[in-house]
Amino acid sequence: MKWKKLGKIFNPLDHQLPNNCLEFAQSPQVLTFDDFVRVYFSTREKDASGKFISHVAFVEFDKTFSQIKKISDRTIIPMGALGCYDEHGIFPFNVLREEEKILGFIGGWNRRVSVDIETSIGLSISNDNGLTFKRIGDGPVLSPTLNEPFLVGDPFVLKIDNKFHMWYIYGVRWIQNPNKDVKERVYKIGHAVSFDAINWIKTDRQIINDKLNDDECQALPSVVFHNNRYHMVFCYRQAIGFRENSKDAYRLGYATSTDGLLWTRNDDIIGIEGTAGEWDSDMMCYPHICKVDGKIYLLYNGNNFGRYGFGAAVLEEN
Repeated sequence: MKWKKLGKIFNPLDHQLPNNCLEFAQSPQVLTFDDFVRVYFSTREKDASGKFISHVAFVEFDKTFSQIKKISDRTIIPMGALGCYDEHGIFPFNVLREEEKILGFIGGWNRRVSVDIETSIGLSISNDNGLTFKRIGDGPVLSPTLNEPFLVGDPFVLKIDNKFHMWYIYGVRWIQNPNKDVKERVYKIGHAVSFDAINWIKTDRQIINDKLNDDECQALPSVVFHNNRYHMVFCYRQAIGFRENSKDAYRLGYATSTDGLLWTRNDDIIGIEGTAGEWDSDMMCYPHICKVDGKIYLLYNGNNFGRYGFGAAVLEEN
């Protein structure tokens, strides 16, 4: 593939965001309208104890992602209730049109003690064209099970032949970091189907093979249907050292499928890398691939896990 980079198109430090959020614009997710595109993302504020909590915000662009038209000025969806799966925030927030409504799939997270985090996936619905969302309940619609014991998150949903397909991640183990006293997570990409977006049946297996090693961490699957084939872009990294060494940090992966179930991985042909000295030089993560007016766009975060915004690229040659 040949991509034309559009550069960093949104920096949260340049704008006033709702909910006292100052930094981070992570996991951009596109919703297309007739004359603009809305990009939902996760941003952060600090609570009374100085710890981060994640909120959802959005920015609207023209349909070439070259001009900002509007930024959200209100709470899109409130924080999760006390003790619930999304008590401490939402990351990511995936959106999908369904008739007259817009579904918002919640990547909810909450803090733990023995490890730092647990995640599950919930569902919310918007009846005002995506300006605000309301949860269908306080609990998740997809959560840990016997063979996926923790860290179920990063939802991405498409509707195919009257059936919802979700690609997501699930944890397989926690490991001790040998260089410091922290536990690191290992997670893979999975798949589930549903007829109502509430009751899901898991494929119950890893669908993208490992490239680095058994402890490869795979995140944020994003899928588009183009030229009679499904195309997935995701990110992956080493389980240890990814914060300190750019060679171990997130990079983009790619896979194709004819049915959305069986995937062939081929990272070598994705054709986009970070640019030395630029905002994406050390890391490319949390991608979102989408089709707007017949063109394929790729939105993604760069260095520091999206602390200073996200960028975009447009596919020039397939």
